[in-house]
Amino acid sequence: MNTILLNLRAIRGRAYPRVIGLMREPSWIFWETVLPVLSIAAFIYVYRSLNAPAMYEGFVVLGGVMTTYWLNVLWSMAAQLYWEKETANLQLYLAAPMSKMSILAGMAIGAIVSTTLRACTILIIGIFIFHVNFVVTSPLLLILVFISALVALYGMGMLFASLFLMWGREAWYLNNLLQEPVYFLSGQYFPVKALGAVIASAASIIPLTLGLDAMRQILFPESASWGFLSPWIELLILVLLGVFFIICAKYALDKVEYLGKVKGTLTMRWQ
Repeated sequence: MNTILLNLRAIRGRAYPRVIGLMREPSWIFWETVLPVLSIAAFIYVYRSLNAPAMYEGFVVLGGVMTTYWLNVLWSMAAQLYWEKETANLQLYLAAPMSKMSILAGMAIGAIVSTTLRACTILIIGIFIFHVNFVVTSPLLLILVFISALVALYGMGMLFASLFLMWGREAWYLNNLLQEPVYFLSGQYFPVKALGAVIASAASIIPLTLGLDAMRQILFPESASWGFLSPWIELLILVLLGVFFIICAKYALDKVEYLGKVKGTLTMRWQ
């Protein structure tokens, strides 16, 4: 019981600064919300100029909402342990008696709360300014897909956090490398089915891909023909991906602890 309480306190303590930090610098909310909306608006006006079906405008708004989570995974999760090492906080985490997974879990929960505020703002702008209509055909399935996508996405972020720490300075370059290709492969502004079965299947390792595809089918029934897989199948795959990434994150984090405590280094030595 004491161990459970200790880990719960660690989760709360690590999530706290990310939630409270929103209130301490309100200007960040403005810039991190308004600027992404500009790119969304650009794609919406392109679709309107081409007289594309209204559902494509909804694709763009939903893609913009979910992309905020992907950016948060990259910059507030994947590179976090590396930044903690640079600021000399990492050794405190390694010396603390709680499970190191609780640290990453707290980071993920705090990041989800802070990012949801920005995502909701983009969604509200899409509904009231761009007049995008969402038709929820299955509220339960939508909630399950959304939660499963976030768990899998932040599970991937936990894995990246440990890997980027072991790879060292390459973390910054890897973040930049992964940002734009994932926009394309996940079908941020278009149905991923358009990429073809082979590329779409390969891109499904990214939880954002299946999460977006499933939610679009649920929110825009007329787009069912553009769905890559059935939403229920995509939900199952997302659950499996979440379990897989969390297990891999635990293994990678144990490797980090081993390198730090036994070998006296946090960097992989391949030679």
